[in-house]
Amino acid sequence: MSALYDDIGTNYAELRKPDPRIANAIEQALGPARVILNVGAGAGSYEPADRQLIAVEPSLQMIRQRGPLAAPAIRASADKLPFADGSFEASMAILTLHHWPDKEAGLREMRRVTRGPIVLLTFDPSHRPWLTDYLPQLVMLDEGQMPKMSDYERWLGDVRISPMLVPHDCTDGFLYAYWRRPSAYLDARTRSGSSSFWAIKDVEAGLTKLARDLDTGEWERRYSELLAREEYDAGYRMVISP
Repeated sequence: MSALYDDIGTNYAELRKPDPRIANAIEQALGPARVILNVGAGAGSYEPADRQLIAVEPSLQMIRQRGPLAAPAIRASADKLPFADGSFEASMAILTLHHWPDKEAGLREMRRVTRGPIVLLTFDPSHRPWLTDYLPQLVMLDEGQMPKMSDYERWLGDVRISPMLVPHDCTDGFLYAYWRRPSAYLDARTRSGSSSFWAIKDVEAGLTKLARDLDTGEWERRYSELLAREEYDAGYRMVISP
């Protein structure tokens, strides 16, 4: 079994440390469920430590980065979950859907094996964070790989969708996490923690412009209202299927 993160996930556990505020929102959404499935679990970010949890992850590289206290991980794909109907009280999939080869099949599988809430953290591809002004190829990438918000109701039935605001000092280095720390995008190692930077090409021109705008103060003039914010709607969405 091959998986994208076997190649790009070598420093994921170091760069993608779960943010406690996002973790709290996920735990609240899971409710009182004690037996939980985490699909596309990666290195174990956002897995509640005080519940019975089973992780599903296709990448051996990511499984190897799971800590010694992490939940047991099964190497499998979202669209073929090796569990009986209604095996779990709740399930979760955090910033992983865009990598699934068949998103509809994966979510229907989650619904099949889950008798309670399904909690998803994903991205609204219609949103345009400021980074896309410098790297417009991210727009095409997001539109190509992210489900539309209307897809979730088609695939799961009734859903609740709400913004997941990103703290200015977010500890999880996902793509748009550095919205108030723009110089972070100039660091190749920081960029390596986001799969999007592995997927797009020709970033040098956009990053050069960003570096120049930071040097001249143009970025600060252009986005000055962001500097006073504690949180930012970067397009991330919590989707809950009750």
